[in-house]
Amino acid sequence: MRRKRPIPRTSRRQEIRPATGFSNLILAALAPEDAERFGRALDVVPLSLKQFLHRPGDVIDYVYFPGGGFCSELAVLENGDMVEVATIGREGMVGIFAANDGHVAPSVAMVQAVMDTCYRLPADVFRRELDRGGRFAELVTRYTHAHVAFIMQSTACNAVHSVEQRLARWLLMAHDRVGKDEFPLTQEFVTMMLGAARPTVTIVAGTLQKAGLISYRRGTVSILEREKLEAASCECYRVGTALLQSVTNAAGGPE
Repeated sequence: MRRKRPIPRTSRRQEIRPATGFSNLILAALAPEDAERFGRALDVVPLSLKQFLHRPGDVIDYVYFPGGGFCSELAVLENGDMVEVATIGREGMVGIFAANDGHVAPSVAMVQAVMDTCYRLPADVFRRELDRGGRFAELVTRYTHAHVAFIMQSTACNAVHSVEQRLARWLLMAHDRVGKDEFPLTQEFVTMMLGAARPTVTIVAGTLQKAGLISYRRGTVSILEREKLEAASCECYRVGTALLQSVTNAAGGPE
Protein backbone atom coordinates (compact mmCIF):
# COMPACT_ATOMS: atom_id res chain seq x y z
CA MET A 1 0.00 0.00 0.00
CA ARG A 2 1.23 3.44 -0.89
CA ARG A 3 2.35 5.36 2.13
CA LYS A 4 2.69 9.10 2.18
CA ARG A 5 4.16 10.60 4.20
CA PRO A 6 41.86 12.44 -2.20
CA ILE A 7 41.65 15.93 -0.51
CA PRO A 8 44.42 17.36 1.68
CA ARG A 9 44.03 17.12 5.41
CA THR A 10 43.05 20.35 7.12
CA SER A 11 42.79 21.43 10.72
CA ARG A 12 39.61 23.37 9.97
CA ARG A 13 36.25 22.23 8.72
CA GLN A 14 35.52 23.08 5.10
CA GLU A 15 33.85 26.44 4.46
CA ILE A 16 31.19 26.34 1.74
CA ARG A 17 30.29 29.45 -0.20
CA PRO A 18 27.36 28.85 -2.56
CA ALA A 19 27.50 30.68 -5.87
CA THR A 20 23.78 31.17 -6.55
CA GLY A 21 22.33 31.84 -3.11
CA PHE A 22 21.47 28.20 -2.41
CA SER A 23 23.25 26.68 0.58
CA ASN A 24 22.95 23.22 -0.96
CA LEU A 25 25.89 22.55 -3.27
CA ILE A 26 23.97 20.75 -6.01
CA LEU A 27 21.50 23.60 -6.30
CA ALA A 28 24.30 26.15 -5.99
CA ALA A 29 26.01 24.62 -9.05
CA LEU A 30 23.00 25.22 -11.31
CA ALA A 31 23.13 27.70 -14.16
CA PRO A 32 21.32 30.98 -13.31
CA GLU A 33 18.29 30.24 -15.49
CA ASP A 34 17.96 26.77 -13.95
CA ALA A 35 18.33 28.20 -10.45
CA GLU A 36 15.53 30.66 -11.15
CA ARG A 37 13.23 27.89 -12.40
CA PHE A 38 14.03 25.68 -9.43
CA GLY A 39 13.43 28.55 -7.04
CA ARG A 40 9.80 28.64 -8.12
CA ALA A 41 9.33 24.90 -7.51
CA LEU A 42 11.20 24.51 -4.22
CA ASP A 43 9.81 24.86 -0.73
CA VAL A 44 12.19 25.85 2.04
CA VAL A 45 11.41 23.84 5.16
CA PRO A 46 13.06 23.31 8.56
CA LEU A 47 13.79 19.74 9.63
CA SER A 48 13.94 18.59 13.23
CA LEU A 49 16.20 16.09 14.95
CA LYS A 50 15.15 12.45 14.42
CA GLN A 51 12.57 13.44 11.77
CA PHE A 52 11.99 10.67 9.23
CA LEU A 53 11.98 11.73 5.58
CA HIS A 54 11.15 8.27 4.33
CA ARG A 55 11.01 4.68 5.56
CA PRO A 56 11.41 1.38 3.71
CA GLY A 57 8.41 0.79 1.45
CA ASP A 58 7.45 4.46 1.21
CA VAL A 59 6.79 5.90 -2.22
CA ILE A 60 8.93 9.04 -2.21
CA ASP A 61 6.86 12.17 -2.78
CA TYR A 62 9.62 14.73 -2.17
CA VAL A 63 13.34 15.05 -2.74
CA TYR A 64 15.26 16.99 -0.08
CA PHE A 65 18.37 19.12 -0.60
CA PRO A 66 19.88 19.90 2.83
CA GLY A 67 21.07 23.45 3.30
CA GLY A 68 22.86 22.63 6.54
CA GLY A 69 23.02 19.83 9.07
CA PHE A 70 22.77 16.31 7.68
CA CYS A 71 20.69 13.16 7.41
CA SER A 72 21.59 9.53 7.84
CA GLU A 73 20.61 6.79 5.43
CA LEU A 74 20.00 3.64 7.46
CA ALA A 75 19.51 -0.01 6.55
CA VAL A 76 16.81 -1.72 8.62
CA LEU A 77 17.30 -5.31 9.75
CA GLU A 78 14.56 -7.87 10.40
CA ASN A 79 14.74 -7.35 14.17
CA GLY A 80 14.25 -3.61 13.73
CA ASP A 81 17.86 -2.62 14.33
CA MET A 82 19.15 0.18 12.09
CA VAL A 83 22.70 0.68 10.85
CA GLU A 84 23.93 3.75 8.99
CA VAL A 85 25.17 3.22 5.43
CA ALA A 86 25.69 6.88 4.44
CA THR A 87 25.42 10.47 5.64
CA ILE A 88 23.93 13.18 3.45
CA GLY A 89 24.64 16.86 3.97
CA ARG A 90 24.55 19.99 1.86
CA GLU A 91 26.72 18.34 -0.76
CA GLY A 92 23.89 15.98 -1.69
CA MET A 93 20.22 15.08 -1.68
CA VAL A 94 17.81 12.71 0.02
CA GLY A 95 15.42 10.76 -2.19
CA ILE A 96 17.38 9.68 -5.27
CA PHE A 97 15.03 6.70 -5.56
CA ALA A 98 12.33 9.14 -6.68
CA ALA A 99 13.98 9.14 -10.11
CA ASN A 100 11.65 6.25 -10.96
CA ASP A 101 7.95 7.01 -10.59
CA GLY A 102 6.37 4.77 -7.96
CA HIS A 103 9.70 3.28 -6.85
CA VAL A 104 9.72 2.69 -3.10
CA ALA A 105 12.51 3.55 -0.69
CA PRO A 106 14.66 0.62 0.44
CA SER A 107 16.06 2.43 3.48
CA VAL A 108 15.35 4.93 6.25
CA ALA A 109 16.32 8.57 5.89
CA MET A 110 16.46 10.33 9.26
CA VAL A 111 17.60 13.81 10.26
CA GLN A 112 20.73 13.65 12.41
CA ALA A 113 21.38 17.37 12.82
CA VAL A 114 18.71 20.07 12.87
CA MET A 115 18.29 21.96 9.60
CA ASP A 116 16.91 25.48 9.60
CA THR A 117 17.01 25.40 5.80
CA CYS A 118 16.23 22.41 3.63
CA TYR A 119 14.99 22.68 0.04
CA ARG A 120 12.10 20.35 -0.79
CA LEU A 121 11.24 19.48 -4.38
CA PRO A 122 8.14 17.46 -5.43
CA ALA A 123 9.15 14.11 -6.89
CA ASP A 124 7.25 14.70 -10.14
CA VAL A 125 9.15 17.97 -10.69
CA PHE A 126 12.40 16.15 -9.91
CA ARG A 127 11.67 13.56 -12.60
CA ARG A 128 10.65 16.23 -15.09
CA GLU A 129 13.92 18.08 -14.53
CA LEU A 130 15.90 14.86 -15.01
CA ASP A 131 14.09 14.29 -18.32
CA ARG A 132 14.99 17.84 -19.35
CA GLY A 133 18.68 16.91 -19.15
CA GLY A 134 21.38 19.53 -18.84
CA ARG A 135 23.38 20.51 -15.77
CA PHE A 136 20.91 19.29 -13.15
CA ALA A 137 20.66 15.81 -14.67
CA GLU A 138 24.46 15.70 -14.86
CA LEU A 139 24.79 16.70 -11.21
CA VAL A 140 22.25 14.11 -10.06
CA THR A 141 24.02 11.40 -12.07
CA ARG A 142 27.38 12.39 -10.60
CA TYR A 143 25.94 12.48 -7.10
CA THR A 144 24.28 9.07 -7.50
CA HIS A 145 27.60 7.54 -8.55
CA ALA A 146 29.45 9.26 -5.69
CA HIS A 147 26.76 8.19 -3.21
CA VAL A 148 27.07 4.53 -4.23
CA ALA A 149 30.88 4.74 -4.06
CA PHE A 150 30.59 6.37 -0.62
CA ILE A 151 28.43 3.47 0.61
CA MET A 152 30.97 0.98 -0.79
CA GLN A 153 33.81 2.78 1.01
CA SER A 154 31.80 2.81 4.25
CA THR A 155 31.12 -0.91 3.90
CA ALA A 156 34.83 -1.63 3.58
CA CYS A 157 35.55 0.71 6.49
CA ASN A 158 33.07 -1.09 8.76
CA ALA A 159 34.65 -4.43 7.85
CA VAL A 160 38.34 -3.70 8.37
CA HIS A 161 38.82 -0.57 10.49
CA SER A 162 38.58 -0.24 14.25
CA VAL A 163 35.59 1.28 16.03
CA GLU A 164 37.84 4.14 17.17
CA GLN A 165 38.84 4.95 13.58
CA ARG A 166 35.23 4.73 12.40
CA LEU A 167 33.97 6.99 15.20
CA ALA A 168 36.69 9.55 14.38
CA ARG A 169 35.68 9.41 10.70
CA TRP A 170 32.02 9.92 11.52
CA LEU A 171 32.73 12.83 13.87
CA LEU A 172 34.80 14.53 11.17
CA MET A 173 32.00 14.15 8.61
CA ALA A 174 29.50 15.55 11.11
CA HIS A 175 31.82 18.44 11.99
CA ASP A 176 32.14 19.40 8.33
CA ARG A 177 28.38 19.55 7.95
CA VAL A 178 27.00 21.14 11.11
CA GLY A 179 29.27 24.17 10.89
CA LYS A 180 30.16 24.32 14.59
CA ASP A 181 32.40 22.52 17.07
CA GLU A 182 29.61 21.42 19.42
CA PHE A 183 26.55 19.42 18.39
CA PRO A 184 24.09 16.88 19.87
CA LEU A 185 25.11 13.24 19.79
CA THR A 186 23.57 10.44 21.84
CA GLN A 187 24.93 6.95 22.39
CA GLU A 188 21.80 5.62 20.69
CA PHE A 189 22.79 7.45 17.50
CA VAL A 190 26.41 6.34 17.71
CA THR A 191 25.46 2.67 18.07
CA MET A 192 23.35 3.01 14.91
CA MET A 193 26.08 4.86 13.06
CA LEU A 194 28.77 2.32 13.86
CA GLY A 195 26.76 -0.87 14.27
CA ALA A 196 28.56 -1.38 17.58
CA ALA A 197 27.32 -2.31 21.05
CA ARG A 198 26.73 0.54 23.49
CA PRO A 199 29.47 -0.56 25.96
CA THR A 200 31.96 -0.54 23.09
CA VAL A 201 30.85 2.95 22.07
CA THR A 202 31.26 4.15 25.66
CA ILE A 203 34.83 2.82 25.83
CA VAL A 204 35.85 4.23 22.45
CA ALA A 205 34.31 7.66 23.07
CA GLY A 206 36.05 7.68 26.43
CA THR A 207 39.38 6.93 24.76
CA LEU A 208 39.00 9.89 22.38
CA GLN A 209 37.97 12.10 25.28
CA LYS A 210 40.90 11.09 27.49
CA ALA A 211 43.22 11.87 24.57
CA GLY A 212 41.78 15.39 24.48
CA LEU A 213 40.35 15.07 20.97
CA ILE A 214 36.71 15.51 21.97
CA SER A 215 34.54 16.36 24.94
CA TYR A 216 31.47 14.16 25.29
CA ARG A 217 28.80 14.64 27.97
CA ARG A 218 25.03 14.75 28.36
CA GLY A 219 24.29 13.91 24.76
CA THR A 220 26.60 16.60 23.36
CA VAL A 221 29.99 16.23 21.69
CA SER A 222 32.56 19.00 21.20
CA ILE A 223 35.46 18.74 18.73
CA LEU A 224 38.54 19.95 20.59
CA GLU A 225 41.49 18.85 18.41
CA ARG A 226 40.42 18.56 14.78
CA GLU A 227 43.88 17.77 13.41
CA LYS A 228 44.46 15.00 15.95
CA LEU A 229 41.01 13.60 15.26
CA GLU A 230 41.92 13.36 11.57
CA ALA A 231 45.08 11.47 12.55
CA ALA A 232 42.96 9.06 14.62
CA SER A 233 40.66 8.40 11.67
CA CYS A 234 41.28 6.05 8.77
CA GLU A 235 41.76 7.05 5.13
CA CYS A 236 38.02 6.61 4.56
CA TYR A 237 37.30 10.14 5.75
CA ARG A 238 39.52 11.64 3.05
CA VAL A 239 38.34 9.24 0.38
CA GLY A 240 34.65 9.71 1.20
CA THR A 241 34.93 13.49 1.36
CA ALA A 242 36.77 13.60 -1.98
CA LEU A 243 34.06 11.47 -3.59
CA LEU A 244 31.33 13.87 -2.49
CA GLN A 245 33.29 16.99 -3.39
CA SER A 246 33.89 15.64 -6.88
CA VAL A 247 30.18 15.96 -7.71
CA THR A 248 30.17 19.73 -8.04
CA ASN A 249 33.91 20.20 -8.61
CA ALA A 250 33.81 18.10 -11.78
CA ALA A 251 30.64 19.76 -13.04
CA GLY A 252 32.05 23.23 -12.58
CA GLY A 253 30.23 26.32 -11.39
CA PRO A 254 27.14 27.98 -12.83
CA GLU A 255 27.43 29.00 -16.43
